[in-house]
Amino acid sequence: MEADFWGVPDVDIWMFWGLTFFAAFTSFVGIATGAAGGLLMMVALATIFPPVISIPLHTVVQMGGNMSRTVFMWKYIMRPVVLPFVIGGIIGAIGGANVFIQVPVAVLQGLLGASVLIFLWMPSLGKIGGQRNRFAVVGFCATFLGVFVSATGSLVAPFVANEAPDRRNHVATFSTLMALVHIMKLGAFGFIGFALADYLPLMLCMIAAAVGASYIGSKALNHIKERNFRVIFKTICTLLALRLIYKAFGF
Repeated sequence: MEADFWGVPDVDIWMFWGLTFFAAFTSFVGIATGAAGGLLMMVALATIFPPVISIPLHTVVQMGGNMSRTVFMWKYIMRPVVLPFVIGGIIGAIGGANVFIQVPVAVLQGLLGASVLIFLWMPSLGKIGGQRNRFAVVGFCATFLGVFVSATGSLVAPFVANEAPDRRNHVATFSTLMALVHIMKLGAFGFIGFALADYLPLMLCMIAAAVGASYIGSKALNHIKERNFRVIFKTICTLLALRLIYKAFGF
C-alpha cells in the first residue's frame, strides 16, 4: 500500500479517496439540512490529523464547498445581512488571532454549544436589536470562535433561520456567511501555504467533491418540504450543540 498517495504525507490511497467521498457526503448533508456538514467534516479530520493540519484543511475545503453553494443559489441570498456580518467577522478574526489565543478550547466549545441551544430554542432572543447590529455580532463571534474550533456554523445557523422566509434563503445565506468566515480565518492566520502545500492534491479533490455534491444538493432542496427541513435543521443543531457541551466537560 502506498503510504503517501500523490505525495500527501501519511495519507494512503484508501484514506485519500475516503476523505474525498466524505467531503461530498458532508456537503450534501450540509445543504439538505441547513447545518451539520462543517462539524461532521471537522470531527473526521480531527481524528486523523493534528490541529495544525486539520483546522486549516477544514477551513479550505469548507470555503470551497460554501462558495459553490453561494454561486448555485445566488438569487436566494439575503443580502442585507452580509455586510454587517463581514464587518463583525473582520474584527473577530483580528481578535482571535492576536488577543485571546490562550483561551482554552474547551471553554469556547462550551460557550458555543450553550449559545446555539439558547438561540435555537428561544428564537425571540435571536431577534434582539436591529438586524445589522445582530449580524455584526454574529459575524464577530463566528469568526473569533472559528479560529479555535473551526466549525462554527451551528452558531450562525439559528440566526439565519430566524430571518429566512424559505429553506432556499436559509441555505444560500448560511453558505455565503460561512464562506466569508473561512476566508477571514485564512486571512487572519495566513493558512494558505501554512504547512499545506503537500496537501494540495487532497484539498483539490475534496473541494471538487464538495462542489459536485453542493450542486446536487441545491437541486434536491427544491423537493424537500419546508416543515421537514425546519424539523431536521433544529434536531441536527440541537445534537451538535449538546456534543460541543459534552466535549467541553472533557468526556
